[in-house]
Amino acid sequence: MTQLKPIVAIDGPAGSGKSTVARAVARKLGLFYIDTGAMYRALALKARQESIDPDDTAAVIALARRTRIDLSYDPQNGTLRVKLDGHDVSEDIRKPEITEHVSIIARIKEVRDVMVGLQRKLAEGRRAILEGRDIGTVVFPDAYKKFFLDAACEERVRRRYLEMKEKNIPVEHERIQTDIETRDRIDSTRACAPLKRMPDAVYIDTTRMTIDEVVAAVIAEINR
Repeated sequence: MTQLKPIVAIDGPAGSGKSTVARAVARKLGLFYIDTGAMYRALALKARQESIDPDDTAAVIALARRTRIDLSYDPQNGTLRVKLDGHDVSEDIRKPEITEHVSIIARIKEVRDVMVGLQRKLAEGRRAILEGRDIGTVVFPDAYKKFFLDAACEERVRRRYLEMKEKNIPVEHERIQTDIETRDRIDSTRACAPLKRMPDAVYIDTTRMTIDEVVAAVIAEINR
């Protein structure tokens, strides 16, 4: 796959720090930031709005093909806005009831085909950093740099819980743990584009690292 400009790929499980690190790296290096998980969340939100069962594969595929999802990134403050059919849903897609349906929808091959095409189009002609589950394996297997961020499950649960509290989203610690464990299982075992670490990806265990330390490690590797 020919790259017009360098692409940085960051993969890893939920709560490993991908989004926070990718946004920080994008700001520091002037890269366009693409949160691919937000796109699947937007589709999950629309499925919920239209009362479509996430297990109804045919209905979800049809929904994906007629849905418009746009991402806009502000490098000045590092914010990403997500639009679903022209409506800003940046906050709505982060609610717990959306989270529990994301992995179910994301394991459908035809849905991933639609999303991968959109992700490549968003990054076309740009110096971009993308984070998700299959960036270095499927979306951009020839990325300039690949990273796999990881962390112990209990630490990932703690981070997600604090994130929800900061956003004033009511959620129980036990529910977050169940959600993360379920997503880990589905993402790692699905037949289409499973979450896995590529041999050429730089592995970073963020369990005992601060965000600044992880960001520094990623930038040092990109510049190396």
